Amino acid sequence: MQLAAIHRYPVKSLGGEALERATITAQGVAGDRRWMVVNPQGRFLTRRELPAMALLRAVPHADGGVTLHHAAAPSVKVAVPTTAERRAVKVWGDSLAATPAGAEADAWLSARLGQPVHLVHMGDDVIRPVDPRYGQPGDAVGFADGFPLLVTTQESLDALNAQLPAPITMARFRPNLVITGAPAAFAEEGWTSLRIGALTLRLVKPCTRCVITTQDPETGESHDREPLATLRRMGRLWQRQPVFGMNAIPDGAAEVAVGDVVELG
Repeated sequence: MQLAAIHRYPVKSLGGEALERATITAQGVAGDRRWMVVNPQGRFLTRRELPAMALLRAVPHADGGVTLHHAAAPSVKVAVPTTAERRAVKVWGDSLAATPAGAEADAWLSARLGQPVHLVHMGDDVIRPVDPRYGQPGDAVGFADGFPLLVTTQESLDALNAQLPAPITMARFRPNLVITGAPAAFAEEGWTSLRIGALTLRLVKPCTRCVITTQDPETGESHDREPLATLRRMGRLWQRQPVFGMNAIPDGAAEVAVGDVVELG
C-alpha cells in the first residue's frame, strides 16, 4: 500500500490544501485545524450550519498564520495572535480556551457568512484530550471534531462510487491521509494500526459521517442525501450511523510524503 494524498485544513470547515509531504505531530498534520470559526457565544461553527464556508479557503503561513480567501472579496492576512486574552469556546462537548484572532478577521468572516462570527486560534499550550474511550493518556487533538487524523482508502471510494447515482470525489470526506492499494474496499475498518516510515498510527474507530458529505466541497450546495443514503444501503454503519474512513491517533511525530509505503502495524 502507498500514501496517495495528504490534506490539511488550517481553519476548521474551510477549504484545505493538498500537500506532497508533511510533518505529522501528536495532534495530527502540523497546522491542521488550529483555527476555528465560532458564534458570539463561543460555540464552533461548521458547514453543517453554514454551507457557505465551502466558499472560503485558508492558506497557511510558515509562522502559523493564515490568509483567508473568497472569490468575491479581497483576501485578508491573519497573524497568530500574540495577545494574552483568551475566550472560552466549545467543540462538541469540549470546553477550552482559545485566542481571538482580532476584529479585522471577525469582520471579514462575518461579511462573507452573513452573520456575526469570530475567528479563534488554539495556542500550543492548549491541550484538548481525545475521548478517553478511544485514546490513551496524553492523546490530544486540535479543533478537529474528535481525533487528530482521518484515514481513508481509494478502494473504499471506488466501491462507494460504483453504487452511487453519480460519482463523488474524496474531497467530500475531508481526509488527512488517503491510502491506495488496500486489499479490499473498506478493509481499513478492520485495521488497528499502520506504519508509514517512522510514523505509527492507531486506528481507533470508524468515522461517522454527517450532512457535510452531501455538500459540493467547492460550493456547499446539497441536492440530495448522497452519499449517506448509499452508505446506509451498503451496510457501512457504526452505532446506526453511516461511516466512511477511520479516525486515527499518531504515536509521536514523523515526516510523511506522498508515495510512502504504508504497512499494517
